[in-house]
Amino acid sequence: MRKVSFAEYGGPDVLRCADAEEPHAGPGQVRVAVRAAGVNPVDWRIREGQFRATRPLALPAGVGIDAAGVVDEVGEGVEGVEAGDRVFGEGLSTYAEFAVLTAWARMPEGLTFEEAAGYPSVVETALRVLREVGVRAGQTLLVSGASGGVGSSVLQIARDRGVTVIGTGSAANQEYLRGLGALATTYGEGWVERVRRLGEVDAALDLAGSGVIRELVALTGDPRRVISIADLTAPEFGVHFSGTAGSVPDALAEAADLIARGRLHIPVEKAYPLAEAAAAHIDSRAGHTRGRRVLIV
Repeated sequence: MRKVSFAEYGGPDVLRCADAEEPHAGPGQVRVAVRAAGVNPVDWRIREGQFRATRPLALPAGVGIDAAGVVDEVGEGVEGVEAGDRVFGEGLSTYAEFAVLTAWARMPEGLTFEEAAGYPSVVETALRVLREVGVRAGQTLLVSGASGGVGSSVLQIARDRGVTVIGTGSAANQEYLRGLGALATTYGEGWVERVRRLGEVDAALDLAGSGVIRELVALTGDPRRVISIADLTAPEFGVHFSGTAGSVPDALAEAADLIARGRLHIPVEKAYPLAEAAAAHIDSRAGHTRGRRVLIV
């Protein structure tokens, strides 16, 4: 099978798409013939070696967490799914023709493989940070870096829960954010005052890691009301860095329900062939994403 991997930490040029041995489903796992794989910032952060001190890898290593595909192997102890089922979920080395999933759900009707591959980890992250920040119906949440996959999910899930959301993004993404129900404003000089004019902020999420933790704390008045998923310096300001996944199966089940009810939709901004994983990483790292980037397998 074809698989994307890297033999050393570094830039996108270390990625190689080459023949590799097929993986097989172990106990509690399923193997899928991958149709599409989600591209996440954590993928290139791992490739760059940003987590090597805490999560060292045995190199060469595969890339990718999210995938959508067709089940073709069912591991011991797995029930409720069989070969031929269309699923989306999280697993190991998903930038490949075959991948093992450790958590999955059936794809909602009407969802393409490309769309489905964009949901798993971003929805889990969105649900997790909303839980951790503790925002409630009637309150206002500020989302810094709101137009990407996690931000798109947060805006829609928060709206579904009766939370008012202020989202910051590029000038080009203002209408996109408003279309998701957010009060939108641009980042850059004067952004704090622009946010204040939109309303009082009860809680805030840093999804972009753009060095705004101090300002988010000032806007909320309490570092405990701020969560970051992208700025490793957040704890220096008393802010929690959320980097550990919660229950992925529960998150996938909730995602499937939200999608089926028409309450959650994340567009695919761009799809790339598997061999162009490096280009997908370059674009992802550049930011300004509107929705999701995926690889077509």
